[in-house]
Amino acid sequence: MERVTTVVIGAGHAGLAASHFLTERSVDHVVLERGEVANSWRRERWDSLRLLTPNWLSRLPGQSYDGPDPDGYMTSGEVADFITRFADATRAPVRTGANVTSVRPADDGYQVVTGDGELRCRAVVLASGACNVATVPAFAGEVPSSVEQVTPLGYRGPAQLPDGGVLVVGASATGVQLAAEIRQSGRPVVLATGEHVRLPRLYRKRDVLWWMHHSGVWDQRYDEIDDLDRARRLPSPQLVGTAGRGTLDLNALTGLGVELVGRFATVRDGVALFSGGLRNVCSLADLKMNRLLATFDEWAHVAGREPDVGPPEQFPPTVVPTATRLRIDLRGGEIGSIVWATGFRPDYGWLDVPVVDAKGRLRHDGGVLDAPGLYALGLPLLRRRRSTFLSGIEDDARAVTDHLARNLA
Repeated sequence: MERVTTVVIGAGHAGLAASHFLTERSVDHVVLERGEVANSWRRERWDSLRLLTPNWLSRLPGQSYDGPDPDGYMTSGEVADFITRFADATRAPVRTGANVTSVRPADDGYQVVTGDGELRCRAVVLASGACNVATVPAFAGEVPSSVEQVTPLGYRGPAQLPDGGVLVVGASATGVQLAAEIRQSGRPVVLATGEHVRLPRLYRKRDVLWWMHHSGVWDQRYDEIDDLDRARRLPSPQLVGTAGRGTLDLNALTGLGVELVGRFATVRDGVALFSGGLRNVCSLADLKMNRLLATFDEWAHVAGREPDVGPPEQFPPTVVPTATRLRIDLRGGEIGSIVWATGFRPDYGWLDVPVVDAKGRLRHDGGVLDAPGLYALGLPLLRRRRSTFLSGIEDDARAVTDHLARNLA
């Protein structure tokens, strides 16, 4: 049985950042990857996907974007190449095709079982991703068999969907992007809209994520947030990365001809039932957006940046139809497919350590788990609001590997 001090599970940006700092601290380790480096970016993204963050914000420890379009947004293939270059530059000890089937306590550390054999180690860093499994409500099982159901992990483009209208469920970044793409392909689209985060793509001549970055909002720590559990479960903001840097909110979707309905509540006897609270949900999203923009305005005034960014802007409220449909008969042929853009979760079915709660989420304190020598990276708001973005992993990985190295010592 092979012995190594630390095992890192996952060769995406989080696992490779951990490897970088472990090498810097002379901690011997291996990085186990079920597929290839940046596997999920290569295999589990739809064709038109681009990063939400502008290229100038894409960075890993010691590596920044150096291409010709700093204000553009990388495709999934470009992200995979960016991460692979980092792996090559750091000479990360990655073992590809090493699918982990079990991690369990053993002796003074852990036993890690893969399809190629077993390892014993003193510490494990879980960096296998936050989006391994698409979350779909239990009532999806009540959808008539005549309606095809897909998730973003299996969706590639509108051409794969059967004829007929499409019901997109969820108004996060994923939901609004897929609703727009499918509608622009000529299909009727209904968007079931629950809680969402509305943001403009540009505010006062700058990308909204420029504001998040420079104003310090993105650097808010996890231990400074009142309702951390709720903050970690918030949907991704309604943004899309396009050459025109346009805003893709519900008003833009309505302009494309997408029909808005309320939250998808359940299916009863083949009929989809929707909440009647769409107006309240949209009002709350508008309110939170305006509060955030006011925070940016205050920072610009205090920091003396107003001459650079121009005057404050006002955005019209979300336009909600006077009456929205509360039910659609899924047996009637109007809807040919449902796209469940209802979020993702990690998969820890192989983790035989009691650190996962009833909802499948790791119990951790800034990436340090309840079990000695067990750590996590790459999860929403792990240590800061920017934790899941490329630009957020350096500080998180440094802090987590600092703790790991001290624990080993």
